[in-house]
Amino acid sequence: MTPTFPARGAAPHAGKVRRSFAAAANAEPETWVRVTGVEAIPLRQGRSVRLGAREIAIFNLGDRFLAVDNRCPHQGGPLADGIVAGGTVVCPLHSWKVCLESGAVRKPDVTACVPTYPTRVEDGVVLVCLGAAPAA
Repeated sequence: MTPTFPARGAAPHAGKVRRSFAAAANAEPETWVRVTGVEAIPLRQGRSVRLGAREIAIFNLGDRFLAVDNRCPHQGGPLADGIVAGGTVVCPLHSWKVCLESGAVRKPDVTACVPTYPTRVEDGVVLVCLGAAPAA
């Protein structure tokens, strides 16, 4: 699976898919997708990337990268275009605040969540893990 970026996003790094298998016997395989170089996502900003049928927002928090679905649970606003404050992003449409680690909505006080995806950096390249179903 090769990631594709919308026009605003950075060009993907020469993508290779890495597969590893979870320890549990019935676990689905994890797929680690090479997305882009770390320099393509500025500090405290997000970029969206399409990985298969999923549009994912990847955020650079300085000491780590975090990834969530790029749709606010309120009305589908593009979270990658939101303002990053600490470990949260504020949706650009109606100011819903979403925790980037858990995907939970922090403001307003509602029970809503966006899926999150594990990330890691290898040799200056951001990788996102896609399994059978996203976390959260």
